[in-house]
Amino acid sequence: MPNNPAVAQEALSLSEHLTGTIERITFHNDETGFCVLRVRARGHRKPVTVVGHAPRIAIGEVVEASGSWLKDRNHGIQFRAGELRTSAPTTEEDLQRFLASGLLKGIGPSSAQRLIASFGSRILDVIEQRPHELTRVHGIGMAKALSIATSFAEHRTMKDIAAFLNSFGIGGFLLTRIYRAYGMQAIEIIQANPYSLTLDLPDFEFALADRIAAQLDFGPSAEVRLQAGLASVLGEAVGDGHCGLPAEDLLRKASRLLEIPEAALQPALDAECAAGRLIADDLDGRRCVFLRNLYGAEIFIAQRLKELAEGMHPWSRLDSKQVIAEAQIAIGVSYSPSQREALAAACRSKVLVVTGGPGVGKTTLIRSLTHLAAEHGLTIALAAPTGRAAKRLAESTGAPARTIHRLLEASEGGFRRNAKAPLECHLLVVDEASMLDIRLMAALLRALPDEASLLLVGDVDQLPSIGPGQILSDIIASGAVPVVHLTEVFRQERDSRIIAAAHAINRGQVPDLEHRADSDFYFVEANNPLDAMAKVAILIRERIPRRFGLDPMRDVQVICPMNRGKLGTHMLNGELQQLFNPPGPESLHRAGTVYGPGDKVMQVRNDYDRDVYNGEVGIVREVNRTHGELTVAFEDRLVGYSLKELDELALAYAVTIHKAQGSEYPAVIVPVTLQRGAMLRRKHLYTGVTRASRLVVLVGSRAALAQAVAGEEELRLTRLGHWLRT
Repeated sequence: MPNNPAVAQEALSLSEHLTGTIERITFHNDETGFCVLRVRARGHRKPVTVVGHAPRIAIGEVVEASGSWLKDRNHGIQFRAGELRTSAPTTEEDLQRFLASGLLKGIGPSSAQRLIASFGSRILDVIEQRPHELTRVHGIGMAKALSIATSFAEHRTMKDIAAFLNSFGIGGFLLTRIYRAYGMQAIEIIQANPYSLTLDLPDFEFALADRIAAQLDFGPSAEVRLQAGLASVLGEAVGDGHCGLPAEDLLRKASRLLEIPEAALQPALDAECAAGRLIADDLDGRRCVFLRNLYGAEIFIAQRLKELAEGMHPWSRLDSKQVIAEAQIAIGVSYSPSQREALAAACRSKVLVVTGGPGVGKTTLIRSLTHLAAEHGLTIALAAPTGRAAKRLAESTGAPARTIHRLLEASEGGFRRNAKAPLECHLLVVDEASMLDIRLMAALLRALPDEASLLLVGDVDQLPSIGPGQILSDIIASGAVPVVHLTEVFRQERDSRIIAAAHAINRGQVPDLEHRADSDFYFVEANNPLDAMAKVAILIRERIPRRFGLDPMRDVQVICPMNRGKLGTHMLNGELQQLFNPPGPESLHRAGTVYGPGDKVMQVRNDYDRDVYNGEVGIVREVNRTHGELTVAFEDRLVGYSLKELDELALAYAVTIHKAQGSEYPAVIVPVTLQRGAMLRRKHLYTGVTRASRLVVLVGSRAALAQAVAGEEELRLTRLGHWLRT
């Protein structure tokens, strides 16, 4: 990110060490460990402000911190601690303040004073080793004494966990994440298997777990290390959309990660498969290895789709020709031949897939089915994978539509809607079905009642899901359920150059790039990434608002194939933030990113507790730097974030094409350069172009565009198609 003179903090020193006593806890977040403390520090005449992370703290404790002094424009000089440790008080004065802090249940200011008067500096030893002696103090019975001892034991255990993790160089927020995952058993769990950290904590680096394991005397050939290495490689493949890997690829990549010969890994792989933690199966003559849960989910999806398809359709007795005629009159349209075919199929097939590109009337078909359900007293449920897609579906049909997560009543423990508490509908319609991954599809089918029909609507030529699998394309290719392809582009869409460009790209052709006045599709030539960056900025700031009357923040979205690189989202977000909302005194810093009021942000993972999901875009409304918190306004609600939870957000001036999938924007700008050519393939470009409703601008080189149009996507390794065919 470029240097910015408005950044709210100025470094005053290199790394230093600070020791003192906690005088006041200005702020402490129990979930994140983030704290702001006032500390009587050695060598300082007045108390100083210390900011850092600690799982549990109390007034009177001794604090040792390593970090640096920073000058904050709002809060003055602060000591920012990269590492912060606390220990028990040493003086009677500090011990009394510690006991009176409220940390230990059953002790208040007056009882703290009496305890110090009775036991002096020995009080903590008495609480820990001889709690029954506390009953000598007025107002403390045996039950309260034991409660005090239990509270102190928990506090001491947390200190032990912090010291244990600090010995491996783990502190700050990561320490708090580990404590939240494992609680009081953290030391025992990590000592037994340090590699559990890579399995239980998202994004925990294998190399860090490896370093901890080495310090705990786990050898390079330890069984748990080999198991974790295999799981880590498979997990990375799942992150790329696969459900498994060919065995030879898995062994080769794990060998490189673990620095262990492949021959030494083979017995470990065989043992994992024999134990059922991994599944080995043949796929097109190759031995492949799958994660057990994904393998089972694909089998379930195939079986459940077949079961549903065999049931009695509630509309099977309707005259489809009459239904089509009535629907045309009711909603005021004239169906294309393929739409007629799709509507007739929806009246007789309990499971149906409808696919087609832009402008072929997929939404009109859903609107017709919504009308049909209402006319015949049947309950229809409309759903889509993202909030934006669900909102667009509701607006176009006039019927309620929800995200799949909300439909299934998602919670941290899973989904409340399942086989025991199924959905209440006769017909479930899922739009943007190309975005369904294995796990979400399995959850959806578990919650669908046996008597209900299922209609999947989507564009099979778009990118598959971010998560593992390729549900829509596997179902279509299997031939196991009826599929209708909508092919006719409607007259009102034929004049759109966006639609024409999308269909050309899908055919593997470079679209018409000739500049035309009053067009909705433009190509702006740029010779290199810096030139492209400058032209993107001019387009957003000046040309698009002036020419089309669009709001640059609300209506214009830059979408890229990747996060990294000179024209990736990271670089573009930094530049565009400087252009539209430069960081200032109110901004909040987190892991190299700055968030301030007015910033455009995206939720990047599902948060069931706060009911906000991956891909939702909002605007930062308020920032509280003192407490390390901010509030984001999404389309239908306000959501608060603590400092720890900011890793759920990312700046969204530019987003990846995958993240934009399922959304629609008035205007889209897509950088197209050879530097990103390896990632910008046909489906990426096609998906990007079809995200726009009014305007598309490609910025880059013709050579890169030709390369992108010619580029085929890597096929994902899945087994769903096989199970559907067998």
